[in-house]
Amino acid sequence: MIYISYLETPFGILEIRATSRYILSVLFVDYVLENVTENELTKRCKLEIEEYFEKKRRTFDLPYQLAGTEFSKKVLQEVEKIPYGEVMTYKEIAKNVGKESAVRAVGNMIGKNNLLILLPCHRVIGSNGKMTGYVAGIKIKEKLLDLEKGK
Repeated sequence: MIYISYLETPFGILEIRATSRYILSVLFVDYVLENVTENELTKRCKLEIEEYFEKKRRTFDLPYQLAGTEFSKKVLQEVEKIPYGEVMTYKEIAKNVGKESAVRAVGNMIGKNNLLILLPCHRVIGSNGKMTGYVAGIKIKEKLLDLEKGK
């Protein structure tokens, strides 16, 4: 069974989907489904994300399962290592996963991240220091980084 929960954040509504064992996705959405069922894991996820927005939490302690190829898992594991309030470039991530020339592939993998906030792809920027793609939009990416920097 898939459990669904919603959380109103300062930047929009997050939809949290989970099984009884793993968080499946955390994504910004434009609408809320009716008659959804929460479970303890979706409730815990909501609490941890609320703490993040209240600046009481910098890391998450939630079970999730990375799907995809070994390469995509390595990329997302690198994203997960980026410290709160810091940024890394797509090129640095490509280098860290041993595929320095695969910057575009790294960007594609990060663009498929469906665990927003938990796997902080908002902390990945272009080599020129500019904000580049974010599934929820550049404005939300900038706001998340500003939140982490105390702005």
